[in-house]
Amino acid sequence: MQSKFRNLLVALALAASLALPAFAATPVNVNKADAATIAKSLDGIGQSKAQAIVAWRQAHGPFKKVEDLAQVKGIGKGTLERNRDAIRFSGDLPPPKAAPAKKAAHRKTKAVAKS
Repeated sequence: MQSKFRNLLVALALAASLALPAFAATPVNVNKADAATIAKSLDGIGQSKAQAIVAWRQAHGPFKKVEDLAQVKGIGKGTLERNRDAIRFSGDLPPPKAAPAKKAAHRKTKAVAKS
């Protein structure tokens, strides 16, 4: 029985590893990084696309939002979605996640009720 359970666990681990992407994007500031860094950091962005990102940035100024990168030839919505969490425009920290409005209102209600 333990052998069957162990085989099941191995099969599940193998299936999970195959389901995960082989390359995870690494956070990178696309307004400061050189082409080599961008190519190493973003999934689906090779050296030529990274050079195109740098060239576009030099010609048009800094990117302001993820969707701006779609103006670079060869970069589509799928590539942007895969890398959305890794694309930075300034600093090294990930952008802060906004608290849901319902929770913020709920906390405010509690604070008023305690007063």
